Amino acid sequence: MTEFVTPPALEPGDRVAVVAPSSNPASEFPHVYDLGLERLRSVFDLEPVEYPTAQKGSEYLADHPDERARDVMNAFADPDIRGVISVIGGNDQIRILEHLDPDVLRENPTRFYGYSDNTQLALFLWNLGIVSYYGPTVMVELGMDGALFDHTIDDTSRAFFEESFGRLEPAAEFTDEPGEWADPTSLEQPRETEPNPGWTWAGGDGVVEGRVWGGCLESLDQRLLTDRFLPDEDDLEGAILAIETSEELPAPTWVAGVLRALGERRLLERFDGVLVGRPAARSHLEDTPPEQRERYRERQREAISSVFDGYNPEAPIVFDVDFGHTWPTTPIPIGSRVTVDPGSETVRFE
Repeated sequence: MTEFVTPPALEPGDRVAVVAPSSNPASEFPHVYDLGLERLRSVFDLEPVEYPTAQKGSEYLADHPDERARDVMNAFADPDIRGVISVIGGNDQIRILEHLDPDVLRENPTRFYGYSDNTQLALFLWNLGIVSYYGPTVMVELGMDGALFDHTIDDTSRAFFEESFGRLEPAAEFTDEPGEWADPTSLEQPRETEPNPGWTWAGGDGVVEGRVWGGCLESLDQRLLTDRFLPDEDDLEGAILAIETSEELPAPTWVAGVLRALGERRLLERFDGVLVGRPAARSHLEDTPPEQRERYRERQREAISSVFDGYNPEAPIVFDVDFGHTWPTTPIPIGSRVTVDPGSETVRFE
């Protein structure tokens, strides 16, 4: 079995590398990017250090996956860098994996922060036994309109500065309203929020404990289709699966199909529990009224529950956890051990 290490916690004043291992729209929306960097300084007292890819546009980065990998490795290997944070996600980070030197990363464990397409790097680190954090990113959570959510500040501070993440708590409110980045003045107004009804529980009722594996389901689908850079399946025995979907708003039937394929691959039965991030139910391309958004979330819950009922009915499932593509977000530690207790309805990381 792979032995895991949680990289050393950051301290106020530390230098944090800013890299773009996926895409980088910072040149299109510099006001959002600059706000995210300023929040690193003013809210968290960290000093961002922009690596070369943070200065490159998405088109250039698409043509140079080797440079994206090099930035990650250089940041990990730099003794003056205590953390590494992604500018944003994307859709092709899987192309950098073959350019990564696992020895460089393994010998220099550093806290990495990023979600969505950054699932690819998080799971590469998982294979090496390095815990990483599912968020934040510079341009999304840290560049949030109006002000940072208190929940984001509290949970991101834990991910930055604490040795152990501890117990998860639902946020008081949430939003999946997309930002109007083309209008710089939009950053002055908070996004529309709605009350958070809390988590929904399904599946088995036994207490389970295991190591978290997963991320964005669309990225997991890419990884499994390539059949490369996957963990030893025995290392997934007793793990806790974490999944969430992106602003692409995949149909619940697609979500069920991917999970069904995992079931046929005899992987779903290996997981002892499941954490499901609240799905975004609207995007820049598709705005929907509140009742339609809630129905989308219900249909996704039903789809996931139905598949697990068939392949692993004993696994407890926690829906609508605050990680992924709605805000505020909790940067859950991928690779850390977590206890899921349906009786007390608690989720606690070691």
